Amino acid sequence: MDNTITFEDFTKVDLRIGTIIEVNVFPEARNPAYKLTIDFGDLGIKKSSAQITTLYNKEDLLQRQIVAIVNFPEKQIAKFMSECLVLGAVNGKDVVLLNPETKVKNGSVVA
Repeated sequence: MDNTITFEDFTKVDLRIGTIIEVNVFPEARNPAYKLTIDFGDLGIKKSSAQITTLYNKEDLLQRQIVAIVNFPEKQIAKFMSECLVLGAVNGKDVVLLNPETKVKNGSVVA
């Protein structure tokens, strides 16, 4: 594997659990996407753009817990500022969201 990182590199990535509290269609995005508003507990509310429209409808996403990286710098996508990166497994053109097996406190650290 060419992209080997050190354990110290990994410890810089802040992976947290959050709950999706709002979902909106993102028509300005280059590829079909949703605008997500996610509650990370003590870390607060963050927004993210996610290209997950092929497997998930808006109603299925509400109150769903997800895993996200919360310490990336903000990234502008069209006229939207994405504040975190929601993680998923890429399966062809679909993205399957990563989530805890049981409900945990928002903001929990993923280790």
